[in-house]
Amino acid sequence: MVNLERKRALAGAHGSKTEAKHRHGNLKLILTPISYTHGIRVPVMFLRSLCVGVLVSVGLATNAQAEESTTTTSPPTTVEETTTTTVATVVRELPPRSGTGRRAVYSIGQQHVWVVDARNEVIRTFPVSGMKGQPRPGTYSVFSQSLNSFSPELPGVTFRYMTRFAIGRNGGNIGFHEIPLRYGKPMQAVEELGAFKGSGCLRSSTADARFIYSWAKPGTKVVVVP
Repeated sequence: MVNLERKRALAGAHGSKTEAKHRHGNLKLILTPISYTHGIRVPVMFLRSLCVGVLVSVGLATNAQAEESTTTTSPPTTVEETTTTTVATVVRELPPRSGTGRRAVYSIGQQHVWVVDARNEVIRTFPVSGMKGQPRPGTYSVFSQSLNSFSPELPGVTFRYMTRFAIGRNGGNIGFHEIPLRYGKPMQAVEELGAFKGSGCLRSSTADARFIYSWAKPGTKVVVVP
């Protein structure tokens, strides 16, 4: 039976499905069909390809399962949004005898600002960097604002969100603004806010200076306490 099938295979025309040339030579591969009891004939190469496909599928499934089993997911964490111009601060109590009504309160000693609404509730608080003795304690009012400004005394110094409310000893304006730049470089780090590093004005983070610039208007009260 086997010899008869082999002869039939050899008798096939050149280029038929039962004959294939070796890719690198003249060797010929003869595909011998296998007979089954039900008369179904399946080529050996087909069975081999089928087996290889099954093994590859099983291998891929095993690898995927292995990767899934070794992949860990970190528990969700709360991340506070920060930028180079904002800083987290400890909430401080509003100083006593700091006026009433809608106002901004600045403590020279604490180098800190409180923003108070008309109901006398603190809606924002943040550190600043000012100068000792300036301005003097008292009640002031915002008289002008500039989105972009500069220092007439310090060459190359610029800043944004200027909200002026007082006049200093040398006749210059004092107000809230972001940390100034000198020739494009910050004159101090955000982490240094809360220390005496200003030259008269109240330096703050960009976010806080922008808030004051939007919240305050000409005539808004600013109370300065020791």
